[in-house]
Amino acid sequence: MAKKSNNAAALLVPFLFSLILVLVIAISLSYDKVNRILPISTLEHQEQEAMMRSSTVSDESSTESEGCDLFSGRWVFDDERRPLYSGLQCEYMHDEVACEKYGRRNLKHQQWRWQPNGCDIPRFDAGKFLTRLIGKRIVYVGDSLNRNQWVSMVCMVESFISSESKSMIYNGSLMSFRAKDFNASIDFYWSPLLLESNCDDPVNHRKTNRIMRANSIETHARQWADADILVFNSYLWWKQPGMKMKVLHGSFEDEIKKVEELEMVEGFELALKEWSGWLELNQNPNAKLFFVSLSPTHVWGDEWGAASNQNCYNETEPIHREGYASRGSDHKMLHMVENTIMKMRRKGLSVQLLNITQLSEYRKDGHPSVYRRYWVNLTQEQLANPTSYSDCTHWCLPGVPDAWNELLYSYIVL
Repeated sequence: MAKKSNNAAALLVPFLFSLILVLVIAISLSYDKVNRILPISTLEHQEQEAMMRSSTVSDESSTESEGCDLFSGRWVFDDERRPLYSGLQCEYMHDEVACEKYGRRNLKHQQWRWQPNGCDIPRFDAGKFLTRLIGKRIVYVGDSLNRNQWVSMVCMVESFISSESKSMIYNGSLMSFRAKDFNASIDFYWSPLLLESNCDDPVNHRKTNRIMRANSIETHARQWADADILVFNSYLWWKQPGMKMKVLHGSFEDEIKKVEELEMVEGFELALKEWSGWLELNQNPNAKLFFVSLSPTHVWGDEWGAASNQNCYNETEPIHREGYASRGSDHKMLHMVENTIMKMRRKGLSVQLLNITQLSEYRKDGHPSVYRRYWVNLTQEQLANPTSYSDCTHWCLPGVPDAWNELLYSYIVL
């Protein structure tokens, strides 16, 4: 019996030794594995921190940071998702862009959707947009093309709001659409030259001599400085052939006025300098700032293969030639805006350029031409020749400015 116990013990010792050896190896391997994994997880943590820092300092949208250029693409016919609203039913439509109301029957211009190359614009959601605007104010500041875009935005959201919860207030140069349930307002402020000028009357502003007052943005800024989102534009009023810009140093009320005369493009440069300088010193750093690039016209039919005496009248299709550009679009002025924005960014003020120029160049079909209200009586000679009074500057609604606002929406909501 004792002999059997001794034999069992003799067999147990090697077994225990082998078991201990296996455990030691396993622990060692496990420890080594932890040491090999640990630096990778630490690196991932560092990468995440770097990404967070990058997203904090970046002034671009999340879409652009992924390498997508929202402004490069094509127009896609989409009669299922366009138009975004009814021009006849929008309560706040303006007659100068109400093309269907004034007789336009071919409505294909309402059914084109802008499609960037390589990505998608988020589909406009009025409820989501208004929720983002709770307690906020967005102001479009500029000329009639900016008003065109503002009317578009109002029509894009107003059907989402009950009649008793929305209103429009007109107060001189300021128009304010109020969404009461959201404590939000979507405003337009007439300021075609950005600075104080003799063109500031919202009705009687057509002057043969244009005069802007130097160092005078403060008067206008009081009307929009408290906004949470600002959308500026200025271009059309600087494009008058043969006209000079007079710059007043002093007040319009001064008995003796000191006035210098500049080329229009020089006046534009001065206005941009004073606009950007004021924002750098005074603007709320939490506000979102946008500048809309030049909106093209379509007044020379030979540019797209029509007769040279034709314009946008009776045009029903976009231009599909990639990179098409009108000779009337002043890209030197666009570069001035780009350079101004770059300087502002270097000083810590983020401004996003809404570069709507190229996408709008393709849309010779999108203008009111004769299908709008005119505020002066047309002569018999004009009526006999529709191209002579066609509006090839502004845009029918629904239409092209809806796409501008979809781009704006992508920056605000994403």
